[in-house]
Amino acid sequence: MCRALRHLITQPDATVGELVDLVPGPDFPTGGVLVEDPASIRDAYETGRGGFRLRARWAKENLSHGLYQIVITEIPYQVQKSKLIERIAELMAMKKLPLLADIRDESTEDVRLVIEPRNRTVDAELLMEQLFRLSELEIRFSLNMNVLDGNGVPAVLNLKQVLRHFLDHRHEVLERRSRHRLGKIKHRLEILDGFLICFLNLDEVIRIIREEDEPKVELMKAFGLTDVQAEAILNMRLRSLRRLEEMALRKEHEGLSAESRDLEALLADPALRWARLDAEIAEIGVTFGEDTALGKRRTSFGTAGERVEVPVEAFIEKEPITVVLSQKGWIRAIKGHTEINGETKFKDGDELALTLQAQTTDKILFFASNGRFYTLVGDKIPRGRGFGEPLRLHLDLPNDTEIVAMRVHRAGGKLLIASSAAYGFLVAEDGVVAQTRSGKQILNLNDGETAAICRVADSGDTVASVGQNRRLLVYPLAEIPEMTRGRGVILQKFKNDGLFKDGGLADIRVFEASSGLQWRTEAGVRTIPDMVQWQGKRAQVGKPVPTGFPRNLRFGFEG
Repeated sequence: MCRALRHLITQPDATVGELVDLVPGPDFPTGGVLVEDPASIRDAYETGRGGFRLRARWAKENLSHGLYQIVITEIPYQVQKSKLIERIAELMAMKKLPLLADIRDESTEDVRLVIEPRNRTVDAELLMEQLFRLSELEIRFSLNMNVLDGNGVPAVLNLKQVLRHFLDHRHEVLERRSRHRLGKIKHRLEILDGFLICFLNLDEVIRIIREEDEPKVELMKAFGLTDVQAEAILNMRLRSLRRLEEMALRKEHEGLSAESRDLEALLADPALRWARLDAEIAEIGVTFGEDTALGKRRTSFGTAGERVEVPVEAFIEKEPITVVLSQKGWIRAIKGHTEINGETKFKDGDELALTLQAQTTDKILFFASNGRFYTLVGDKIPRGRGFGEPLRLHLDLPNDTEIVAMRVHRAGGKLLIASSAAYGFLVAEDGVVAQTRSGKQILNLNDGETAAICRVADSGDTVASVGQNRRLLVYPLAEIPEMTRGRGVILQKFKNDGLFKDGGLADIRVFEASSGLQWRTEAGVRTIPDMVQWQGKRAQVGKPVPTGFPRNLRFGFEG
């Protein structure tokens, strides 16, 4: 602040922006971290209204065995530590802080609050962001510079105006102080002049005091003294009549005379007064400046960015699981990534439908035959040695609906979805995540149609579709549009005129053309590098499948 005041003295036309560079933000007695955007701070100082986000200062302390704890050493200004701890305890009781295990106070003379995360996998940044959002570990300190100006008129002032009024006040104080001091000096000089006259005429002064009935009047007549001088001489003690006392009086007179001349020059010249004021502020800076122990800045600056919404998966301990879905819709999660074989047991008359390797923190996407996508976090899938639970207990699936595909959600990925009538389109994975049990309608269907295919579409440039009529069509992926919802476009055409029913879509695969067309057989993977015979454009009929193509009309790649 001293630097800003001195700058305004030397540069009266300085802008608020220049002053903000010297006063980047408020400094609070209890420290903390100021995370307000610099542009917001500048706007608050320019308008006189605003606020500042102030956070507690914290650090991560590593412990043994991969554990850690968070230590808070500074809390925001005007926040009571006891009430802060009570608030956090209330949030824990209300189960609004699932990442937090405990908080304890280890403070002595200095603040030390210890926060224990629920487990070692909890991200410290996410935990603190949640605490900042829900508790007084982060506050907003308001600024409202609605003050009385130098004329006693209330007004909202900006930073420059506030500093200007402060300097004007200090200038006025300097003037008044100097005039007061000058008056005291003149009064003292008047008395000293009388004392010196007394010493020069000491014998006569003593005679008048001893013999005259009105010594004060006689002294004033005899030596031309003023009332103040005569009164001071009469009140003088006898011990002051020494020679040394006279020398001291002359020395004091010379010193006060010199000071009087300086004060008169100061009051006569505004430039000298502002120079004196600048020197006084500089002296304050020597004692209380930011480079000193007393004036060292306590509140530092940091960045918080946008407020972070803590994701649900942050509350979950990450573990590998294998998700198993049966034909009759029973779902369970087996710990670890394991291969499902004949030893996996199902209910009588039931068997394996889909399996998936995932993590407990993953979002699992379920694409149903009604064209809706459903979402379930891996941690919510029942685990144990039993048969699991019906998926309909967790999702609002109609009774006549089956799960067509099950996959782990990939942020930023793309999917190719299609109906049994071979209508489909590309869709972003982020757009199919459902927030409710009822799912999200993505693929629209006509009567008699069902959702049939869901494939990863961001790992290739070519599409191969095969129909139940055993015809294969290969065409560029770029011919399929990307949509958010709808029926899509025809991918492969089938004869269906009522007299001869050519069937519907059997399978689709997205792949790199440079790798050739591949499908799985019992002997391994078969590849056809030259696909010219089956290449065409979207919505064509296609050509008969190559020799050796699986009878079930599946490529064998579920990705």
